[in-house]
Amino acid sequence: MKETLKRFEEKMDKTIAALKADLATIRAGRANPHVLDRITVEYYGSPTPIQQVGNVSVPEARILQIQPWDATVLKAIEKAINESDLGINPTNDGKVIRLVFPELTEERRRDLTKDIKKKGEASKVAIRNIRRDAMDAIKKMEKDNAISKDEQEVADKDVQKMTDKFVDEIDKIVEAKNRDILSV
Repeated sequence: MKETLKRFEEKMDKTIAALKADLATIRAGRANPHVLDRITVEYYGSPTPIQQVGNVSVPEARILQIQPWDATVLKAIEKAINESDLGINPTNDGKVIRLVFPELTEERRRDLTKDIKKKGEASKVAIRNIRRDAMDAIKKMEKDNAISKDEQEVADKDVQKMTDKFVDEIDKIVEAKNRDILSV
């Protein structure tokens, strides 16, 4: 029984990790190297993450600087950023690429908070689906006489507690990201 609960808890942990990774890529008005996580550069014939072809740094609060280790990849980095959905035009001085993040408008802030809430709700749905799968697995175990009816009820309560804990965690993550966007 404990192994079954542990397996479903790991699935819920992965959902939380996916939400955090997803929210890290949202541009919040200040420079954050994680916005480049999904962008890959064509480097020697294979798609390579930007962080693996150069040094990404934040010299100022709203400037992201990419200094490639190989100067021949500058154009490819610039092209990849332009083709992405980042919405920022890179400036290339021949040695480094700079991304200047503009101030967020009030409308853009509202759009971002709506997007964050949608992602949070999608994660909650995923958590609830995992709960349903766990409940089904527990019912099947009881039906197959692997556990007693009392053990099933205890396990159901444990799954619900686990679900509530993860839903609360999602709420806290979404709240923190919204605060981050509104404070910029």
